[in-house]
This record gives sequence, C-alpha cells and structure tokens, in this order.
Amino acid sequence: LMDNSSDVTYLFMDGHVELYFYFVITLAVYLLIICFNTVVIFVIYTNKCLHEPMYIFIAALLFNSLLGASALYPKLLSDFLSETQVTSYSACLLQAFIIYTYGTSEFTLLSAMAYDRYVSICKPLQYATLVKMSTVKKLIFFCWFVTSCENGITMILTYRLQLCKFRLNRIYCNNYSIVRLSCGDMTVNNSYGLFVLTVAVFPPVIFIIYSYVRILDVCLKNSKDFRRKALQTCLPHLFIFISYSVTACFEVINSRFEGNMPHIISVIVSVENFVIPPLINPIMYGLKLQEIFNRIKKILSFRCFS
Repeated sequence: LMDNSSDVTYLFMDGHVELYFYFVITLAVYLLIICFNTVVIFVIYTNKCLHEPMYIFIAALLFNSLLGASALYPKLLSDFLSETQVTSYSACLLQAFIIYTYGTSEFTLLSAMAYDRYVSICKPLQYATLVKMSTVKKLIFFCWFVTSCENGITMILTYRLQLCKFRLNRIYCNNYSIVRLSCGDMTVNNSYGLFVLTVAVFPPVIFIIYSYVRILDVCLKNSKDFRRKALQTCLPHLFIFISYSVTACFEVINSRFEGNMPHIISVIVSVENFVIPPLINPIMYGLKLQEIFNRIKKILSFRCFS
C-alpha cells in the first residue's frame, strides 16, 4: 500500500495468530531473555578474572542473542495490541537486516569460539600467542562487520525491487518473503541470497566440525581428567551449535515452503530461533561453566542476605 501524501510504502502483516494471551507469553519470554543474557554478560563484564578470550566470546554471543530478540519482540508485542498489523517498507527492511545479521553472526561467533577451544585444547603452549585479546577483538569485529556488509547488500538489492503485493504472511519481516512481493526480475536477489547463505553458513559450520574432530582426537589420547576438563568447556558450545543449526535449518525450509504448511506450525518454526537459542545460551553457560556459575551464586546470595 502506497501513501501518496508521504511516499511511504506500508506492508500488512497477516502472519499473526489472533490470540491476545500470546501477548503475555511473548512479553514473559522477552523479559526472561533480557534477564538471563544480561545477568551473564554483567557477571563477565564486572569480574576481571573472567576477562579471558573464552568468556569474552560468550558475552559477544549473548549480546548477539539480545540483538536478535530486540529486532523481533518489541514490534511483535506492539502488533499483538494493534487492531491492524502494519509496518513501513523501510522499517520492514531494517528488521530483516537486523534479524539476518543476528542469524549469520551466530554462526561466525560460534566458529570463533570453536577456534578458541581448538587452540586451547590442541595447542595449549601456543594459546597465549595465537589467542591474544587483540585477536579476540578483531575476530568479534570481523564476525559482525562482514555479516553486516553481506546482509546490507541483500537489503539494498531488495529495496530496488518494485512491489506489486503488500501482504506478508509472516509475523516478522523476512527478506525472502519481501522479495516474493515483487513482480519484477528476482534473479539477482535469489543468486546473491544463495551466495550469502553459502558463504555465511557453510565455512563456519565446516570449521566447527573440523575443530571438534581434532579436539576429540586429542581428548582420546589424554587422561580422563584432561577429557573431563575439555568436555566441561566444550559441551555447552557444542550443544548450542547443534540446537541453533537445527532451528536455523527449520526456518530456511519454512521460508521456502511458506503457505504449504499449517499456519500455526509455520509461526512456531519461524520464532524458534528467537526463543530457544536466546534462552538456552545463557542457561547453558551460566550453569555449566563453573566460574560463571560461582559468580552468579555469589550475586544471588549477596542479594538474599543484604
């Protein structure tokens, strides 16, 4: 829909389930995500003994979860309270950009964390030289900057398309769904989208698998105590990588088969990446990594006795 008075294009969001109690559930989930992730980030930030590469990567991963959640939940909560779910075209593209950056950055950050674990376990004597704090900062910057550039180009290519339909059957803006609203030539968009998917996902996934094969090989050659310590730091990362990969895969399939499956299932699948990883990540790291868990316990006990 084009508003001639302001030259702003609006898209109607038809993907919402018309049940208002979902507002309360969504708000509760969003508050839990903010609380869980913020607590772990705060613990890492305020404890200098946790200012080490592994914990800095964890804080970056949790901040990325907050970024992705904040791209979805505020608009979703607003839509639940509105009679008509509508958004401007530019705001829709901005939401899609942040969501895509969150999704692709998750893979690059997980691969950077896999590199940290790989060097720590397989090359412990070289760890101090290979994983310096300056290296950590560069890796984190690279993870966000490259994915932002890739997705920025995606949105520019989408913005140049002329829309002939104005209804999205989604609860949030998805680039592939926006492109399908166009009646023009989508060859460039589809080709570049496939390129970004290939570059942003497959290299990190392949590297993570390779690093864990090497870690497993080293663990099998060492003592039980060595294996226990290695698994203690690697299992949370491995679990998060597998769970995120599965939910991301479901979302890619869901977006491609949009309209060919029950709407409620499509909605559930589309929000998995904004519920499961942001909630599980801080829980896994907060409970499984002893240093973080001990600091959280100290904070809670201090609050209780003060």
